[in-house]
Amino acid sequence: MNLYEKWTNMVTEFVKTKGEIAFWNEYKNVELKIYKDILGNKNFSFKSSVLDLSKKYDINEDFIVGFVDGINESLNKQIDVENITVEEEIEFEIDVEKLYFNMLDAKADYLYNLKEWKEILSSEKIKSITSNWRSSKIVLNPVKIGRNELCTCGSGKKYKKCCGK
Repeated sequence: MNLYEKWTNMVTEFVKTKGEIAFWNEYKNVELKIYKDILGNKNFSFKSSVLDLSKKYDINEDFIVGFVDGINESLNKQIDVENITVEEEIEFEIDVEKLYFNMLDAKADYLYNLKEWKEILSSEKIKSITSNWRSSKIVLNPVKIGRNELCTCGSGKKYKKCCGK
């Protein structure tokens, strides 16, 4: 069984036994611990293994795999999470703006409201990323031509009598 399968099985069992809220509370603490360190030290490019991260943060290896899976979309070079091993060295090159965007997308207010962000991104940049995130969630429908409006082909007829048939 690979690490990713072990992680997904652990999540399933954790949720079955302790509940989903307990899982998210536990995972939230893991993420907070790691992100506070990364953002606080402005360490956006580093190499480490699952084992080393587990020892450094005193966190279960399964949760580290979950963290790697979560941060993967915010990396410049994505990791094949399903095939990583405990001792394999992983290269983390974090795109900070993408990370903030993905935290907004995950609705992880406990992460995107960390005070460490103020030292990394300017308030204008945070507003810009937040605005881009909001606009990415808005669905714009094309304007429909009404039946009694003039036809768009330029014939001068009503749409229902021309191209709307």
